[in-house]
Amino acid sequence: MFFSTGKLVTALLGAASCLLVSPATAFTNPIRRPGGSDPHITYSGGYYYLLSTTWTDVEIARATTIDGLKTAARKVVYSSSEANRCCNVWAPEAHYIDGTWYIYFSAGSADTLDRQNLHVLKGGASAWDDYTYAAQLTQDWSIDGSVARFDGWGNYFVYSCFHGVPYQSLCMQKLASDNLSLMGNISVISQPLEAWEQSGTPVNEGPAALYLDKTYIAYSANHCWTPDYCLATLEWDGATDPQSAAGWTKSDGCVFSGGVNGHYGTGHNGFFRSPDGTQTWNVYHATANSAGACDDSRYTMIQALGTNSDGSPNFGTPVPFSFNSAEPV
Repeated sequence: MFFSTGKLVTALLGAASCLLVSPATAFTNPIRRPGGSDPHITYSGGYYYLLSTTWTDVEIARATTIDGLKTAARKVVYSSSEANRCCNVWAPEAHYIDGTWYIYFSAGSADTLDRQNLHVLKGGASAWDDYTYAAQLTQDWSIDGSVARFDGWGNYFVYSCFHGVPYQSLCMQKLASDNLSLMGNISVISQPLEAWEQSGTPVNEGPAALYLDKTYIAYSANHCWTPDYCLATLEWDGATDPQSAAGWTKSDGCVFSGGVNGHYGTGHNGFFRSPDGTQTWNVYHATANSAGACDDSRYTMIQALGTNSDGSPNFGTPVPFSFNSAEPV
């Protein structure tokens, strides 16, 4: 997700409100089913780029419309037989930094999930260029890495971790100037200590930066094998070191939940801007399994993000498959 920081103007679009649009300029959800877990979308050079968890490799697809992503050919940009990063390939994200595209992703070994780590591929000037494996970023168990940018502080890498804490939490570390390594101390900025974050197993994962009037990090709470898997937010105060937990205020409960329109486990999201920059869109996964799911049954959903009167994000509710949404402008 590549945004410049600072104030971004978001359209006051009700995510679940009815829009009268022609079929030629509309799309319906889901965008990818099956295989739509942990989706990430970015827009660049006239194309939307979609990545999601494949479990075995990293693939990228592109199309000029959201509807076109449903049938877009996928290009494999990474696969490996190396034992420490061959398998359980999760949550790839493409980020454009300093004129170059990078893909950050989680991977580990075939026989256990206990050795998951974060890795990075380096591409070129276009998101569709070839990528080469560049580096392993972490040594301790870690997943769901994403880039967060802060005016006056620089670029940081935020991810899910167990760094000195009992529960799966959110960690942050400075992204080095090469964008291929991390530097400095590891800090824990959020732990799943609230009751509403502890269904199944206490979990904070899937962080994604959002830049409105203020800077937010959306994240997923609760275990994915429960219907309670949801989105929550952290709001940065704009002044405190972003690596300090004291600078972040957690939402008072989930801000986007399933159990609506047949969708459950709505989480692991990302944000992207419309081509003209006036709209922010939320891409996330959900499952039709009323018990929740962590498997390939999850599908990719996209809907507009609104804002509240105070400028904070308004996620709305998960839209039905029948809902015709206008393409981003």
